[in-house]
Amino acid sequence: MHRVLVSLLSALDSLVAAAVGVAVAVAPLTVLWIVVFGALDLGAVWQTSAAIWQLGHAVPLHVTLPDLYLAQTGIDPALAGFAVSLPPLGFAAFTFLFAARSGARAARAGAWVTGVVTGLLVFTAFATLVAITGAAALVRVELWQAILFPSAFYGVGVLGGAIRVAWSDGDDGIIDELRARLDTRPGAWPEFPSLAARGGAIVLTSLSGVAALLLAVVLIVRGPQIVALSQSANLDGLGAVVMGLGQILYLPTLIVWALAFVAGPGVALGAGAVVAPGGTQLGILPGIPILGALPESTSPWLLALVLLPVAAGAFAGWAVRSRLSPRGGQADAESTGLLIALTATIGVLAALGAALLAVLASGALGPGRLSEVGPDPAALALAIGIEVGLGAGILLLAPRRRPGEETTPTPDAATPGRDGWSDGAP
Repeated sequence: MHRVLVSLLSALDSLVAAAVGVAVAVAPLTVLWIVVFGALDLGAVWQTSAAIWQLGHAVPLHVTLPDLYLAQTGIDPALAGFAVSLPPLGFAAFTFLFAARSGARAARAGAWVTGVVTGLLVFTAFATLVAITGAAALVRVELWQAILFPSAFYGVGVLGGAIRVAWSDGDDGIIDELRARLDTRPGAWPEFPSLAARGGAIVLTSLSGVAALLLAVVLIVRGPQIVALSQSANLDGLGAVVMGLGQILYLPTLIVWALAFVAGPGVALGAGAVVAPGGTQLGILPGIPILGALPESTSPWLLALVLLPVAAGAFAGWAVRSRLSPRGGQADAESTGLLIALTATIGVLAALGAALLAVLASGALGPGRLSEVGPDPAALALAIGIEVGLGAGILLLAPRRRPGEETTPTPDAATPGRDGWSDGAP
């Protein structure tokens, strides 16, 4: 495909990814504004939508409440300024996945570098436009963060999607040159990058699925508490819809919280409050309905959940080992050094991925004790690294019979001969 066409399609993809994300915030806010105030203030709607979109890409919001509002509500003036930095990762997940799709398509067209550069430049220009035009007096963002953070999500997604396809299909360029250099190494070492990446991806995908399933179960079991909090808020129909949409956008964030719970470290909910399998201590939480899913207490039996990351690591180890192709013999393909390196790399990749997710799913929800909520990245990375490494090592390092290897019994006095008598019998 011609490079100009690839550039145009990549630019269109980045515009769609950015525009759809902003539209998700603009549409309900427009309806809410008309119903509540009777007249549409386009400037206010755009500024609010821009702030929501930026928060969804991990851009911290610095909120300053006006003096009139403080006087009417009786809020302590010391709490007039605070940060909101816990992102609804639904926005970031959409941007990342859409970008990965665009990068993969550019790689299949044979011009992945052109597609990646064009898409990233256009998305960065859109983020810059949103940051400049969406500036507001009550909600302030750092300009460089408002530009860099959304662009980073798109850039990592489009680059990752492009490299994945170029690595598997070839690109007649830098990726093929790198693979050619790796192919000069003996045994199965040329397959090491793809096998390690596959193992890490399997682990993170499996753990995300397990965490999502756990969250679904908790939402069902704790449904009455969630409904009670919704009713206590006394929201009208439109308010309930807006609240529901906001909580849906936070579902990816809650999945990361569930992952931290499964791994063991749990989730901090401010000073002195934590939800973990080993014990739960809750304080006063805001009346957000979805927070009703948090349990007041936990059982020590829930510590058995840490076996799930071990199982995910074992599954990844089995999947990686089954794809080892013998080059110069099975012994070369499954050299001890290669298997140890794969085990360690899969554990490290899983730990780094979990730490990154924990960073993205942590932040501030408001002033005071809500200034720090979410999982601890270091603790989660350590737990996931150990658990996944243990599981992967069980399947990767365990000895197994090589194909074609047979056990030949050694004849002795008790072994019957072909005539039915034991060898050596008269």
